[in-house]
Amino acid sequence: MTTLSARLTFYIPYSVSLKDKRQVCRSLVEKTRNRFNVSIAEVDTQDAHKTLTLGIAVVSGDTAHAQRSLNQIIRFMEEHAEAELIDIEEGA
Repeated sequence: MTTLSARLTFYIPYSVSLKDKRQVCRSLVEKTRNRFNVSIAEVDTQDAHKTLTLGIAVVSGDTAHAQRSLNQIIRFMEEHAEAELIDIEEGA
């Protein structure tokens, strides 16, 4: 069994309140969960209205499959976020 994780940090330039940020977060999390059925949650910067930090976890029986899945998820999130992906930290 292989477990991979990533921490993605997004910058939301037009956000002027936590409500704006929550809207972006909710939309991105729902789209990603619906498409990939992956564990995803806001893990840091909850009080910063222009920064969104999300954690993702992928579990698979095959390391190569887990890495491909994680890469697809990151690419999908970068393309569908209403924000700019500014940092990726991958872990095991």
